[in-house]
Amino acid sequence: QPPQVTRHFHQLVATFILKNYPFVSILENDIAWMDDMEFARQMLAGINPTRIQCLQEFPPKGKHSVSTIKASDIENNLDGLSLIQFTLQAMEQWRIFILDHHDYLMPFVSRINANGVCAYASRTLLFLRSNATLKPLVIELSLPGFSRRTTSSRVFLPASQGTGAALWQFAKAHVTANDSAHHQLVSHWLHTHAVVEPFIIASRRQLSVMHPIHRLLHPHFKDTMHINALARNLLINAGGILEQTLFTGEISMELSSELYKEWRFNEQALPADLLKRRLALQNPAHPSGVELLFPDYPYGADGLEIWQAIKTWVTDFCTVFYKDDDSVRYDMEIQAWWSEIRNIGHGDKAHEQWWFNMTTISELVETLTTLIWIASALHASVNYGQHAYAGYPPNRPVQCQRFIPRERTPLFAEFLRDPDKFYVDMLPGRFQMTLGIALTEVLSRHTSDEVYLGCRPLNWTDNKEVKQKFKKFNDALQEIEKKIVQRNRNPELKNRCGPAKLPYKFLYPGTSNNRARGGLGAEGIPNSISL
Repeated sequence: QPPQVTRHFHQLVATFILKNYPFVSILENDIAWMDDMEFARQMLAGINPTRIQCLQEFPPKGKHSVSTIKASDIENNLDGLSLIQFTLQAMEQWRIFILDHHDYLMPFVSRINANGVCAYASRTLLFLRSNATLKPLVIELSLPGFSRRTTSSRVFLPASQGTGAALWQFAKAHVTANDSAHHQLVSHWLHTHAVVEPFIIASRRQLSVMHPIHRLLHPHFKDTMHINALARNLLINAGGILEQTLFTGEISMELSSELYKEWRFNEQALPADLLKRRLALQNPAHPSGVELLFPDYPYGADGLEIWQAIKTWVTDFCTVFYKDDDSVRYDMEIQAWWSEIRNIGHGDKAHEQWWFNMTTISELVETLTTLIWIASALHASVNYGQHAYAGYPPNRPVQCQRFIPRERTPLFAEFLRDPDKFYVDMLPGRFQMTLGIALTEVLSRHTSDEVYLGCRPLNWTDNKEVKQKFKKFNDALQEIEKKIVQRNRNPELKNRCGPAKLPYKFLYPGTSNNRARGGLGAEGIPNSISL
């Protein structure tokens, strides 16, 4: 059972939200959001499913320090595995996972906390159970130490009652605040909206409207530059909505820019991303070339099928117009397009070795597939579920106003007197909460003129072979829709719905019902980053 702390607060906040805002899906099953399994499930099927990764060494090591988490902290929570089995089986079989918000945050924490919020850098370890659900093992919250290369860390363990349960709930809130900022600034803004801009600009400047690749990409650029301009005026600008709501405040864009240094276009291809995070293994027998580490990873399972459908369509399209590698190598418009993207659009990364040379059909196909994936499915997966999960701030707080109290301090005595009040005081104030809820509602709405993946105007091309290949793409997406519905109904796949009873639909193509439906809760993958 969830701890008594926050129950009363939950009832007050939920009542307020339900009276003043559209229904928030995470409240479908009342206090299920407090469940540890739901906390972990949202790392696989929530709005930031691209951060979790398999732990490669224990204890985790950062750039400047080693984690303070010890084997003894987790030995009683491994479903019967001994410490020896943990070392020989759990680690070697890739059953320990980490949600890591430590290294990239630590250089900024002192500056963030100087502005009146209370932020930690966090590490969360999780255990892959036999039923493919994740079990939280431990949370480590860290602050900078007295010297530049030292940290002060606290470790929190799961508990179901008493003071320990309340402290564990507080620790989860701080982790989620970290994840909320990473989601908005990196997974959403940086990895979708921002990185595609150079591709759009280069396409407008270097590809004629008659060029086949221009025609292929055109629907995937719809409204993106316009919505990005609005974002720069309202959301990510100095004093804008994100600075007012996220715990990162005025350093939000600086943090996003810092993490751009780690960005690699080739790693935004879904198979490469899954391999990097060790959520998949190479398997040439699979169409995508990779096999998920465990099938019940909703983002990964649905995503790989969408990815492969896009890649098949792009391959079919390109082979109509490019008969061999030389036809790519000597296509002056494609070469100028790629040169501008690499040397001007992403000029600060022009000399990185991971860029494709753009001399083969396969390189062109991989580039176009990745670009369409980013603009359509990746953006849909991190954007349109925001109201469902973050529309109830206690489930995904964007900042915390108090540190977790230490024993034998006046703050701890205050916490013991009224844990509910302490939790209320720890979460953002009413203004930040209200602004955050309104933002998630706006961002989660589909536009009324949305066009979904696999759909286009009937007259977009007069090439009969291309039309036939596009019909094949549309049919493949409709088959994926059926599979997603079946997966969400399968009780064996526990991560599809979880304790919150919230089925995973963020990668449901919406191809079979391509009507201008718009609004909050609409299903489908829009062709472009249009909101």
